[in-house]
Amino acid sequence: MTQNNTTTEENKSDEKRKLINRFLMRLTKEQPQMYYATTSEISRSIHTMIKEHTNRLSVEEQALVRRMTIEEIEGLLGFHAR
Repeated sequence: MTQNNTTTEENKSDEKRKLINRFLMRLTKEQPQMYYATTSEISRSIHTMIKEHTNRLSVEEQALVRRMTIEEIEGLLGFHAR
């Protein structure tokens, strides 16, 4: 049972990372100068975008980002970069 919970948590992390990457692609397309921004600046911008676009996400995606913090986004971006 613990294995299933771990797998579910890993899946959630993967899904969150994919969602953050989608917003990151949109952000850099709309604001190319963000390519040079710090991770914390990018995280804040993505967090704002998520809040503005939550109603356009699927129910599952909304559940993933509902309580997502800037720090969590920063962690997901940092983890992805490695």
